[in-house]
Amino acid sequence: MSPPSDPAALRSPRMVAFFERVMRGQIARNFRALRVAKPGLPELVPDRPVMVFTNHPSWWDPAVFMAVHGVLFPGRAGFGPIDAEMLERYRFMARIGVFGVPQDGARGAAQFLRTGRRILDEPDRVMWITAQGRFADMRERPLGLRPGAAHLLARCPQVQAVPMAVEYPFWSERRPEALLAFGTPVEVSPSDGPDAIAARLEAALTDTADTLATRAIARDPAAFESLIDGRRGTGGVYGQWQRLRDRMAGREHVSDHEPRR
Repeated sequence: MSPPSDPAALRSPRMVAFFERVMRGQIARNFRALRVAKPGLPELVPDRPVMVFTNHPSWWDPAVFMAVHGVLFPGRAGFGPIDAEMLERYRFMARIGVFGVPQDGARGAAQFLRTGRRILDEPDRVMWITAQGRFADMRERPLGLRPGAAHLLARCPQVQAVPMAVEYPFWSERRPEALLAFGTPVEVSPSDGPDAIAARLEAALTDTADTLATRAIARDPAAFESLIDGRRGTGGVYGQWQRLRDRMAGREHVSDHEPRR
């Protein structure tokens, strides 16, 4: 049996809080840190809904969204689309704000727009959308955003559309970094058509992704704010040898390969 079509009715704040903790733990175990490029999330109007539209470089993306939602958007309920077949397999996800979209062309597009409008009709909502709609390398240009986000914004011009770029580079430590950067929100008017909106979304997210790439290449943690600190050091035999060496030398052990990070 298919789940009910109202994501807000299904969403359980208690389950959301639980899975946010789980995802933060997963990020901490698997990354050196989750960092957001300064100055962070742009100032938003509190009484208007938000769409965060992103690139889609990794399987980790939804976990990152869930891990940071409560920090970035306290008091706002988060939602996001997923392949309807996946939701049938993992129905518990409907309890954390995920809603299914059939991947069958016109029917799926219509359902996405219908559900998206229902969600964004309330001012305290955030919708997270991997706007590329497929896994794609961070460096791929053009990004090739799918049209769904633009069509939804054309029907919901009150929404604040915030570009967010995601990247997972290795710097100097054993574990990769999870890096985020926000761009300037895209504002639309009721007279804007989907094609014009799509071009603006593509340009905004491309600019945000380029900015994040430049900062990732620089490898300067001072350009970021750390939202989640992960495991430090190399671990294993080499990590044990480092601790023993420092103990024998009478100095404080610093786990990071480059302590300034």
